Amino acid sequence: MQMHKAKRVEIIIEAPMEGRLTAALEKAGVTGFTVLPVLGGNGRSGEWSRDGQVGRSGMVAVVCLIRPERLEGLLEAAYAVVERHIGVIGVTDAEVLRAERF
Repeated sequence: MQMHKAKRVEIIIEAPMEGRLTAALEKAGVTGFTVLPVLGGNGRSGEWSRDGQVGRSGMVAVVCLIRPERLEGLLEAAYAVVERHIGVIGVTDAEVLRAERF
């Protein structure tokens, strides 16, 4: 099967900011993403859990698979939201089938 280069972008952000983040991604031309609840973790401020240690609503992970040439626009849009809130953005190399979907 033919594999195609892609980038996987994972954005962890406070749940109340999800709508603002996804709207910014859509405005930047991102055509698809997945939103997942985050149960807990450990960061520079120490351990936290969804049970109230980070805001009342917890955190979400927004995951996108995109073509490499579209990465910069996505990062600019995501950073404009994340920079003022609790959150982190990670980028990894990926390969996908059905490149027409991305």
